[in-house]
Order: sequence, then structure tokens, then C-alpha cells
Amino acid sequence: MSHVRAIRGATQLKANTVPAMADATKELLLALLEANGLTPRDVISVILTVTPDLNAAFPAAYAREVGFQSVPLICAVEIDVPGALPRVLRVMVHCNTEREIEEISHIYLHGATALRRDIAQ
Repeated sequence: MSHVRAIRGATQLKANTVPAMADATKELLLALLEANGLTPRDVISVILTVTPDLNAAFPAAYAREVGFQSVPLICAVEIDVPGALPRVLRVMVHCNTEREIEEISHIYLHGATALRRDIAQ
């Protein structure tokens, strides 16, 4: 039976540049899809957020480059918490999947593994 699930992920960019945003967005979304046996056709919607220090580009533009052309996407800025990890891109993917909740793989890459050491890959 198919379920609607939310899958979280995050990565830390090397710099606030267009190429860094493009690379990080594509890497994170493709890793999340692969780890969970999904394709963009399984995805209902995606919320992409960035820390306030990332303003070089919209991550949604690069999600479209890896197959998310028909998926509703929205970008937002995270709360500017003092001392928070800088240059972080976060995603929440809503999808249809046969997987049980315990089988979902949340993906945390690069410096963002510090955000969720309990579930980071």
C-alpha cells in the first residue's frame, strides 16, 4: 500500500555562489531519491530552505534540472539563529512510497551531518 511520507535532508555549501548552490541542490536531491528508491514522479512537493547567508541563487532552479520540472517547489529562508551552522540548504520532500516510516532514509551531507547525528548517513 502506498503512503504519503515526508523526507528530510540537508547539506552545507562550500560558498555562497551559483555553482555551489547548483551542485549542492542536485547532489542532495539525487541522494535523497536514490536512498529512498524514488523518482521525481513519486514526489508530491518540495520545500527548500536556506540559511540567510545563502542568497546567490534559488535552489528550486537546480531541482528542475534533475527532473523536478512538474513538482511544486518553494524556497524560503531559515530563521537567523545566532551561532547556527552557516551555508545550509535544507529540503523536505513529500512523496508517495511503499516504504514504512522506519524505512525512510533522511539524508544529511557534508557539514550538515552535525545537524542530525542520530540519522545522518
